[in-house]
Amino acid sequence: MRIEVGSVIELKVERAVDYGYFLTNTADESVLLHHRDCTGEIEIGDYKYVFIFNDKQGRASATTNIPESMLDDAYDWAEVVSVEPNMGVFVKVGFSKDVLVSGDDLPKLKDLWPAVGDKLFITLKVDRLQRLFARLATESVILDHTYTTPVEMKNKDFNGYVYRLLKVGTFVVTDDFYRCFVHESERLEEPRLGERVKGRVIGISNEGDINGSFLPRVHERLEDDAEIIFQYLLERQGVMPYSDKSTPEEIENRFGMSKAAFKRALGNLMKQGRIIQEDGWTKAKEIAEKL
Repeated sequence: MRIEVGSVIELKVERAVDYGYFLTNTADESVLLHHRDCTGEIEIGDYKYVFIFNDKQGRASATTNIPESMLDDAYDWAEVVSVEPNMGVFVKVGFSKDVLVSGDDLPKLKDLWPAVGDKLFITLKVDRLQRLFARLATESVILDHTYTTPVEMKNKDFNGYVYRLLKVGTFVVTDDFYRCFVHESERLEEPRLGERVKGRVIGISNEGDINGSFLPRVHERLEDDAEIIFQYLLERQGVMPYSDKSTPEEIENRFGMSKAAFKRALGNLMKQGRIIQEDGWTKAKEIAEKL
């Protein structure tokens, strides 16, 4: 078998040098196994399975630290270790050289690029110039790797990593490998690709995915029902699609209170002249008067 970047091959330990070992195949091709990429004891004449990559000078090199979880279209999480604005981001995959995720595969806005410490779900590929690089998981790959969310997850918290960004919202893979979508209205700011996030489950879609929110439960910050509702209203730029006509389920999912408590709180806010209701919507009066 030829010594080619991206391959796992069994090679013979031919000779030792100060900085490692030279390994050969039956075609008398040789490759360096540097000490830093070597695990376990090695003797001259041994046969070792190694992964071939190109070092920083572009030369073929070997490592016994085989990244099996990222080969042959297998995917795994890899941590971002550096960001190069003109190139992309580099991720650690288990051997001495970090691997590039091209900027062409990252968001157009560099403010949304991964930062050091973020994680990306990737596989390893080799381009036509025999250069090793990392490829982000597509949506179909994510669907193959995630599970249907159990109903008991509703109203629970989740942690995970952002794997896709769209204008309408953020996609997350949770630590339990559930797929989650957070609509733009359920976040105060857009997270980065690869950022670790914490949220809560506000619903489960017909496909078994999580509908999530990055906004904290309002009753965790405020105890008075009226203030809970008014604070949420302000977070929505002074309008919300909830009123005394909303269903008990909608109210429970959004505000964590009964419909009776919700209606009492709305009544208090209207008496105080702070809100109005129109066509099933509730609006902050001061903001509504400016519209």
